[in-house]
Amino acid sequence: MIDRRHLLSLAAAGAALPLLPRLALAEAGALRIATLKFGSLSWLLDTIANDKLAETAGVRIVPVEVATNQAGPIALLAGDADVIVSDWTWAMRQRSLGQALQFRPFSSTLGSIMVAKDGPIRTLADLEGKRLGVAGSAIDKTWILLRAYSRKMLGRDLAESATPVFGAAPLVAEELKNGRIDACLNFWTFAARLEGAGFRPLLSADDMLAKLGVEPVPPLVGFVWKEETARTKERELAAFFKAVDEGSRILVTSDAAFERLRPLMRANSDAEFFALKAYYRSGIPKPWGEAQTAAAEKLFNLLVQLGETELVGGTRFDAKLFDGARVDK
Repeated sequence: MIDRRHLLSLAAAGAALPLLPRLALAEAGALRIATLKFGSLSWLLDTIANDKLAETAGVRIVPVEVATNQAGPIALLAGDADVIVSDWTWAMRQRSLGQALQFRPFSSTLGSIMVAKDGPIRTLADLEGKRLGVAGSAIDKTWILLRAYSRKMLGRDLAESATPVFGAAPLVAEELKNGRIDACLNFWTFAARLEGAGFRPLLSADDMLAKLGVEPVPPLVGFVWKEETARTKERELAAFFKAVDEGSRILVTSDAAFERLRPLMRANSDAEFFALKAYYRSGIPKPWGEAQTAAAEKLFNLLVQLGETELVGGTRFDAKLFDGARVDK
């Protein structure tokens, strides 16, 4: 996890943010948004720019391109970005370390286990004795949830009954395509690409959470910003989220908007493009209310029970993280 000590060590090594522009924090009317060049957030930001939604709302969006998902949180904590997209589990952990952060959902789409469409793996039990690629590391939240789910449904931990193979999301996707692993648990964008390439989902993280009693399934990925930014740039944040909501509405209703985004999506086929579009649309979150906060607390407590303090910290659940998201305040 990224804490102050880790952040300082990265900065001292000169490796944390080599390409980030140093923009004045107090620049009036602007927000710096950290984004991966080809990530799904870039699709939304491109739509906002194309339709001049930020100008209409009254804010100037300054995209801050980062090279990896890990660079976004570093940018936020270092003061090089005002808003990032990250998991609320990470943001909750940072609150326990003294960083007053806020969260608002961006996507409710989670990862899935992907298998060959006509292959022998038809149920979770069929993964026993098989090589299962896992995007990320042994503390990836979806892998932890899968282990809990397998213990509940099969009475056995897949970490022991299958052979997990951890790696970067693109790598495990390619390993599945090349037949070097039997299945892979991957993030939604790679699951969509695999579906477009002829693979099929065996089990989604949404299904796991529902069977584990976490309902309604709370979006895990969202916009994260400092409470200090909420105080100093309240108007800009409100305008930005107004543009986000309008951009999301356009992407839900307009096929032409996605056609324009097609080069940015880097789809290798029509099937992959349509899968990416469908996954993205299904993940545009509903408004966050008390039920979502309660479900997030259930998930937090589940992770604590599983001993995953690296993900959520050893502290109590702090509902104030979601104050910037709730519609029933």
